[in-house]
Amino acid sequence: MIVFDLKCSAHGHVFEAWFGSTADFEDQSARGLLLCPMCGDPDVSKAVMAPAVAAKGNRRPAETPVPAGPTAPVALAGDETRMREIMQSLAEAQAKVLEDSTWVGRGFAEHARAMHYGEKDRASIHGEVAPEEARALISEGVEVAPLLFPVVPPEAKN
Repeated sequence: MIVFDLKCSAHGHVFEAWFGSTADFEDQSARGLLLCPMCGDPDVSKAVMAPAVAAKGNRRPAETPVPAGPTAPVALAGDETRMREIMQSLAEAQAKVLEDSTWVGRGFAEHARAMHYGEKDRASIHGEVAPEEARALISEGVEVAPLLFPVVPPEAKN
């Protein structure tokens, strides 16, 4: 499989598409099977891409910090100003929800289970949990959801 950044000529929208090979891309393009997912423009071409250069074999990659909760990557394309507005609105909505929530840190799974099984009063909480533990909570029927944006623990704020 190969991934290309594609761009529509009508509005300049840039988006990703996966193909089995370069020949598959060329074939689909020649047959008019490619459309911009934002505006439906059929005039789509390859966009300029940065090459993926592998690290030297004897070097270890730098450690990348992992967000506190389970997250999924998001590809943003199109009008950058509009996307910034949407992301800002989402961040503000998350902050508003967290105003009435209690930070429980790494004890999140214990607190969530205790509330689920009636050992503690139900309350809005947020904290840290490993992805495997989050999946275990969900499989037990404990109502949890990932936060969209990382949260700075209260003790880490200055």
